[in-house]
Amino acid sequence: MKSEAKGVKRIMLAGVNSWQGLASSWRSEAAIRQEIILLLVLLPVALWVDVSAAERALLLLSALLILIVELLNTGIEVVVDRIGSEYHELSGKAKDIGSAAVLITLVASAAVWLCILL
Repeated sequence: MKSEAKGVKRIMLAGVNSWQGLASSWRSEAAIRQEIILLLVLLPVALWVDVSAAERALLLLSALLILIVELLNTGIEVVVDRIGSEYHELSGKAKDIGSAAVLITLVASAAVWLCILL
């Protein structure tokens, strides 16, 4: 459903919707909870370690990217589940591809952290 709001009101409503999505994901998805907890550990570490500004930005971005991709994957799974509960090859494929994106992001983030910190 598209909102008719414009300007600042539209931005405020978008913010409310974003927080509702994050809260809903927190309540229903263990992976989101785990990755937010990981983020709460990694963000202070990224700010504490003695690295250049560019390296700090890469540490922060790679940690946040994990959560971003997980949220997108969760969105894919919710839409697929909304379509139907019976198994369909394409539904399974969509979920597997989303999961693969999360895995690749986790590996890439770990590589960034290892390269910078070691």
